[in-house]
Amino acid sequence: MSDVMIELSGLSKSFGSLEVLRDIDLQVERGEVVCVIGPSGSGKSTLLRCVNLLEVPSAGKVSVDGTELTDPDTDLDGARRHVGMVFQQFNLFSHLSVLENLTVAQRKVLGRSKDESEKVARENLDKVGLAEKADSMPAQLSGGQQQRVAIARALSMNPHVMLFDEPTSALDPELVGDVLGVMRQLADEGMTMLVVTHEMQFAREVADRVLFMDGGGIIEQGPPAEVIGNPKEERTRTFLARVLDPIHQE
Repeated sequence: MSDVMIELSGLSKSFGSLEVLRDIDLQVERGEVVCVIGPSGSGKSTLLRCVNLLEVPSAGKVSVDGTELTDPDTDLDGARRHVGMVFQQFNLFSHLSVLENLTVAQRKVLGRSKDESEKVARENLDKVGLAEKADSMPAQLSGGQQQRVAIARALSMNPHVMLFDEPTSALDPELVGDVLGVMRQLADEGMTMLVVTHEMQFAREVADRVLFMDGGGIIEQGPPAEVIGNPKEERTRTFLARVLDPIHQE
């Protein structure tokens, strides 16, 4: 079993004449937590969406857990089952209860029985601190609770890797901590995670490695203490000076 969970090789993505990603090479090891930071429009979310081919790369290769997703012969739906993804918006089915949101894909995609899927769902709701909300409807939950349900739903598919696309950016500030707490717990348990985030404190405390992206490329990467604490590149320093300066904080 390879220690490399995600491998991107020569990854490029263009939308028409706009080049969003330029020749990205990246390896994420099994159990590693990598946080991706950078300004809006730097390609962070597109990078994440290319990992499970929600965006099809213009060039390059994407492999997850030893399977090349960009190979035309790959069973893409089968490979995607091992990749959990949590978006900025919670994308819960509004007409289904919390429990039903967590069981529908288990039953349809993984073929689990009603009893087994509900058991897995309840275990994951308990993990994110929402066991008592199983019968609630999404509209009855706060944004932070909905995001934790979305994480529990992804975990219920037994993913090998979790992708997070700014999972706290749509939340009120007082709700952010609970979501980050769940992500910290996953990191402690050894889940491989690729996280696009603007939460610098989270990146500083939880990431094994931080990538700074700008203009569709990886400008700098390394341990958080280096990239956030003592960046080498001027572009990284400029970005961090802006986001870490309390005067510019929202």
